[in-house]
Amino acid sequence: MTKKQITIGWREWVSLPELGIDAIKAKIDTGARTSALHTFSLETGREHGARVARFGVHPMQGDAETIVWCTAPIVDERNVRDSGGHREWRYVIATPLAMGDRRWTVEITLTARDTMLFRMLVGRTAMRDLCVDPSASFLTGRSGSQ
Repeated sequence: MTKKQITIGWREWVSLPELGIDAIKAKIDTGARTSALHTFSLETGREHGARVARFGVHPMQGDAETIVWCTAPIVDERNVRDSGGHREWRYVIATPLAMGDRRWTVEITLTARDTMLFRMLVGRTAMRDLCVDPSASFLTGRSGSQ
């Protein structure tokens, strides 16, 4: 049995609980295949024999002081074309995403989004059981404790 479809706006608050990110404003991007997260100081290594990515995230727009340091297993590497048509090799992680009262695992590419308004994009492969209303914003409320 599938869950009931919910409607979300073109931007929503989401959380990435296993990364320690309680709330981050995300653009819902039906044109993007995979979700993307703004990261910096990205390094790779091994933990318990598995490849991992270690990186920092500024979860709040316009706030370079607040940093969440994250570690996540690398599940893939991909050549991704950005909205400007440029290709970039990116690491991919899989982690739970929470939006409103829903929580599911999504794949996220890690990239520098310094010049972008949103620190996160939610791409169409992550939009399971979601319907996007492009005229609405923040229909699921604010995730996390911030």
